[in-house]
Amino acid sequence: MPADHDTRPLGRTGIDVLPLGIGTNKWRRADREAVLETYRTIHNAGPCMIDTAEIYFSERVVGDCLRAGPTRAVIASKFLPFPGRTSPRRLMSALDGSLARLGLPTIDLYYVHYPLPFIDVGVFAEGLVEAVKSGKARAVGVANFNADQMRHIADHLARAGVPLAANQVNYSLLRRAAETNGVLEACRELDVALVAVFSPCVRPPHAAVGQHGNESAADVSRRYCPRARRQHQPGRPELAVGARQPRDSHPRRDQASSRQDQSRCTRLALE
Repeated sequence: MPADHDTRPLGRTGIDVLPLGIGTNKWRRADREAVLETYRTIHNAGPCMIDTAEIYFSERVVGDCLRAGPTRAVIASKFLPFPGRTSPRRLMSALDGSLARLGLPTIDLYYVHYPLPFIDVGVFAEGLVEAVKSGKARAVGVANFNADQMRHIADHLARAGVPLAANQVNYSLLRRAAETNGVLEACRELDVALVAVFSPCVRPPHAAVGQHGNESAADVSRRYCPRARRQHQPGRPELAVGARQPRDSHPRRDQASSRQDQSRCTRLALE
């Protein structure tokens, strides 16, 4: 199990999470026993982020896991905007629906799933502020926002004393646009966590569970997480699925450079 120093700050929210989280886009169709075993592995790992969204249709599955037993996981979900569904009232109504499906009074992190063309992203800020002020969300973030959109909505949130926690984008060893399009630099500038979708390995363990039916989630964790393999001891099923991921796009940089980079921007990976 990772020690406390293995966690990463989620922006300026005071929430700490493991550097490796798990996405649940495929959970609604996955074998429920495999999902529960994955959930138990996550629980044993520590404050692992479980990422869902109303459009994934997996919130009820995550909720079933949460109802099966306590968790130390950090739960994140997302508001789905579309034309005519951008007002604070619509966002709060969607948040209420997500909380009901998850069986939670408060969610740790609530995102706006993506920006809409020709709509000022500031329109979402009032709803995100209300989500935090009402106590229904501990922190708020965005997904798929570019650098300018990040700065714009962060400014709106800051006026109400609410920090922007994270921007979830497609970022991996093979998809590195965030390094050149200004998003990573904006995350550093604003002290916002960059949450990478599809993981640095570009092969999520939850997909591997379906491909290797004779393997447990713990086996998959060991196979895809070198640190988990090193920590595994026979007879102990608890694994550190929050394996340390490269904090830098250049894995060969020395540790001092990596620590300096981490101070500028927290990067998390969702498997």
